[in-house]
Order: sequence, then C-alpha cells, then structure tokens
Amino acid sequence: MNDTSARNVDPVVKRAADVTDEPVDAADGLAKGVLIDESDGAPNFAIRRFTLAPGAEVPKHTNEVEHEQYVLEGEYTVGIGEGADTEKYVVSAGDALLIPAGTVHWYRNDGDEEGAFLCAVPNGDDAIELVE
Repeated sequence: MNDTSARNVDPVVKRAADVTDEPVDAADGLAKGVLIDESDGAPNFAIRRFTLAPGAEVPKHTNEVEHEQYVLEGEYTVGIGEGADTEKYVVSAGDALLIPAGTVHWYRNDGDEEGAFLCAVPNGDDAIELVE
C-alpha cells in the first residue's frame, strides 16, 4: 500500500451534489463536470464527466494532452484521425478509448438518448485546437 501522507496528498471524497455540469463552448449539447482535479488536491490526473445530448456534435479538434475515456451510457460515434485515415467507432457503455495527444477526433450523438463518458487527463494546461 502506498503511503499518501509521505507525498502530502490527502484523500478526497467529492459528492455528486458538489459537481456542477457546465456547457462546453466548443459544441451545443456538450456539458462537462469536473469530478476530481488539481483543485481537489489530485497530484497527477483530472477526471471529468462529459454528457453529449441527442443530436449533438463536437467538431474535429486536437488536444495537447492524451485522453483516456470510459463510456458510461448511451451510444454515439467517435471519429479518430484525419481525412481518409479517419476511423469511425460507435461506442456504448463499457467501452474504453485512448486518444493520444495531438490526435484529431470528434463526437456525434445520432441517437435519442444522452451519451456520457468519463475522461481522465494529466493535470496542467490542455490547449484545444479546432480543426477545419
């Protein structure tokens, strides 16, 4: 067992009522709730919950940091790559994804139900760049 006190990290339990979902400017119908991050004392990673409303699309973009994602509910399409090399994946609850830093990706919810996923990223700045 790791001795977290040796690294000056205190355990945190953050209740669901303490997490506020906020709209994400990049796309209508996309919302983000920060579950745990640096502001909670997490030394290395942030965990966020995203929801994707029916009919919502997140445009092609890149992130400066890698993403590990776990689909919680719903079914939606994730595009990864550019041009002819774009792979499209229909994902649903229980699926997991790794999107490497700098990789073009996008999301589209063609279904009638909300999609939701957890996203873990390294702490620090994450520049998001939209791709035309």
